[in-house]
Amino acid sequence: MSTAAPTTRAVIYCRVSSKAQLKEGDGLASQENRCREYARHKGYSVVEVFRDEAVSGGVIDRPAMLIMLAYLRKHRAKADHVVIIDDISRLARGLQAHIELRAAIGGAGGKLESPSIEFGEDSDSILVENLLASVSQHQRQKNAEQVINRMRSRFLNGYWVFAKPLGYRYERSPGQGKILVPDEPKASVIREVLEGFASGRFASQVEVQRHLERYPNFLGKRSREVHLQKIRELLERPIYAGYMDAPKWGISLVQGKHTPLISFETHQRVLERLNKPGKVSSRKDTREEFPLRGIVTCACCERPMTAAWSKGRNGRYAYYFCQTKTCADGRKSIRKETIEGDFEKLLDHLRPSEKVLDALKDMLRETCKSLDKSQSEQRRTLKDELQQIERKSAHIMERLLNADNAGVIAAYEEQVRSLHARKIELQEKMQKPARAAVDFDSTYRTAINFIANPRKLWDCGHLAARRTVPKLLFGNCVPYQRNVGYRTGGIAHPFRLLRLVQAGKYDLVRTVGLEPTRRCRLRILSPVCLPFHHVRGEASLYAPAGARVQSHTARFHQRLSR
Repeated sequence: MSTAAPTTRAVIYCRVSSKAQLKEGDGLASQENRCREYARHKGYSVVEVFRDEAVSGGVIDRPAMLIMLAYLRKHRAKADHVVIIDDISRLARGLQAHIELRAAIGGAGGKLESPSIEFGEDSDSILVENLLASVSQHQRQKNAEQVINRMRSRFLNGYWVFAKPLGYRYERSPGQGKILVPDEPKASVIREVLEGFASGRFASQVEVQRHLERYPNFLGKRSREVHLQKIRELLERPIYAGYMDAPKWGISLVQGKHTPLISFETHQRVLERLNKPGKVSSRKDTREEFPLRGIVTCACCERPMTAAWSKGRNGRYAYYFCQTKTCADGRKSIRKETIEGDFEKLLDHLRPSEKVLDALKDMLRETCKSLDKSQSEQRRTLKDELQQIERKSAHIMERLLNADNAGVIAAYEEQVRSLHARKIELQEKMQKPARAAVDFDSTYRTAINFIANPRKLWDCGHLAARRTVPKLLFGNCVPYQRNVGYRTGGIAHPFRLLRLVQAGKYDLVRTVGLEPTRRCRLRILSPVCLPFHHVRGEASLYAPAGARVQSHTARFHQRLSR
């Protein structure tokens, strides 16, 4: 039994570095029991126990450590305390951290002791203590290197090793360990957002934010608001397309073993839309009474018009107006009935005749059948492009190895990444099974119905549907000039081309001289216009065999002449 005074007061300090040690082991309790056994052997009276949970040994500012130092300074007037630790690694796993904490404990009136090592003040004891602290630091750094190497290897094998992304959860799989699986219903919501943004259903990130705010606790109970930064991260991540990247490890686009939510082609379209200049987003204060607010633009300054109620002598009146001070039409009001009535007249004017619509259906039906038969040719085209990308990538890599300028190297690396992304997209298309023949009437019924009568969707009265109509017809902005009316230069292809057809402005381009003889071009009418692409210029369809196009055109002429 030791001869130390029984009145010596002691405190115990315990630490574990991860939450896994708390769940899977009993590290804190084991350290405390060993320190209490040492205190009984020395005859100390343990007055307090301080525990740091899931704190790295390389960190100095720890919650329990700071509380312990404050306790020692507060009770220093009564008596000095002995600070007992289980091992030198529990105090710190870094030489600099060990020296600073050792000095802080001594300055607060504490004396450091441990059942594993004797702390002395002579040069030999300090040398041994510093050597053990250095060994502990080396172990921490070596463990970190091994963990990173194992994580990186598993990442390269196609397994996600970081915190689970939104829309996925970890599930243990035999022979694979933890693997990501879709977490419903969040996965379906994210799929809808990504596909909607890629197709243009959501015109901006703000509209995506508005949509996600309809789902309570989408990000969890702690975060109720969906920030735009989170939206940007959600749209940019390739993990939802089945690929993973880790820029800090120099890894890009590794195919993952998890189930993708969207195709890589859709992911590329999302990135393209993110890099384009922003369009007018839906306003948060848009109400049912002003469906064209923020969509109709002033023809003079090209700025979006706003809308408001004005109080008059006999009641309140609704107006649209441009609020640009330097604009010639700035602050000049346009009655709601006028601007929305003109829009309804425009919709009626865009409605095609029954003959033109029936001819369009026949043409599209025949063209869809010919497209179904040309899948083998499309696969050959994809294969040729893939070979060209392989050759170009090899050529760029050869130049990259010989480059010594930082700017040139960065440019080459960007080209390699771009080609690699395109290569993945082509490979994904080639791996898709051959498309089965689809029923034209069921597949394109919604698009044909909208082309036949665009006002029907406008008259439904639902705000979201009414705001969709001008987006489908004019992109996202509809210019309006006061006292003149709407300008429709940017009308979508189907309606613009049908208007030309009704006016008799259509013909067939000669096959010789403009295009190769095996392919000819039919001007004006094209089924690729169905997605409502807003591209200026002449739209045309390249189809094999001029005779077939001639027969289509002949039937089209016959149908219109009935």
